[in-house]
Amino acid sequence: MLSSPLPALHDKEGDKIPSSFPFVVDTHVHIFPDGIFKAIWKWFDQYGWPIRYCLNSREILDFLLSRGIDHIIAFQYSHKKGIARDLNKYMVEICSKYPGQVTGMATVFPGEPEAAGILKDAFESGLKGVKLHAHVQCFDMNSDQMDIIYKVCTANGKPIVMHVGKEPKSPAYNCDPYLLCSAGKLENVIKKYPDLKVCVPHLGINEIEPYQQLIKKYDNLWLDTAMALANYFTDMNPPRLDAMRIDRIMYGSDFPNIPYAWDRELKLIDRANLTEKTLELIMGKNAVDFFLIE
Repeated sequence: MLSSPLPALHDKEGDKIPSSFPFVVDTHVHIFPDGIFKAIWKWFDQYGWPIRYCLNSREILDFLLSRGIDHIIAFQYSHKKGIARDLNKYMVEICSKYPGQVTGMATVFPGEPEAAGILKDAFESGLKGVKLHAHVQCFDMNSDQMDIIYKVCTANGKPIVMHVGKEPKSPAYNCDPYLLCSAGKLENVIKKYPDLKVCVPHLGINEIEPYQQLIKKYDNLWLDTAMALANYFTDMNPPRLDAMRIDRIMYGSDFPNIPYAWDRELKLIDRANLTEKTLELIMGKNAVDFFLIE
């Protein structure tokens, strides 16, 4: 739990991804309009951790691509009703500058009027799925409001990425993630919607073992690694990726909202002595399959 801000790590950064890596997709990158980014950085300074890379959207994408990331999945999330359409238009505009390099995800605020129409329009405009954050948007993943979103995604063959792990919990949130989020609640969703592809970020911390079991049972669930491998959270030991179902794990960085070097997790993955096949799946192929990257 984030009872007080966590420290920055002043680790040295590299200028390229490890040379031994195959095709790399970063499946967890945030972009926002400048005003929202500034509000996010202020929130993190007060309640989370210092953001090391305070860059605008174009700078973020250029930074990662110039260092050898082959493809980026870009996220936003609407923190209130009424802004999703504008955020989706912004995402389409940014992605149009990076054809073949950036895949944009839509956002919607669960329960807002015309949620289904907002998503349909976003998908028609070229966005490839939807990103939601239970801590920020305070939704119950088993609610009728969420059923609307699941049905639209399923009907359009679009995946959904949902931050529904319990951590990091903060008293600054307007809801209690421990009441809203659990692997058991997520299992209800993936059982009810077997044709819906779902990704839970951060390996589902702090329920990594339950999520590890879920990806063994269900073919429509994936996990991303963002911040879960960095040895940053002192009360969590990073799991061995090759002990998990490797065709359901995707590399993600959470860039730029991190307090350490952009390639910290890449270096740790490189030192894990994973097989060539495991690296190929986790670093890129699984993402290509999940997001239908062309």
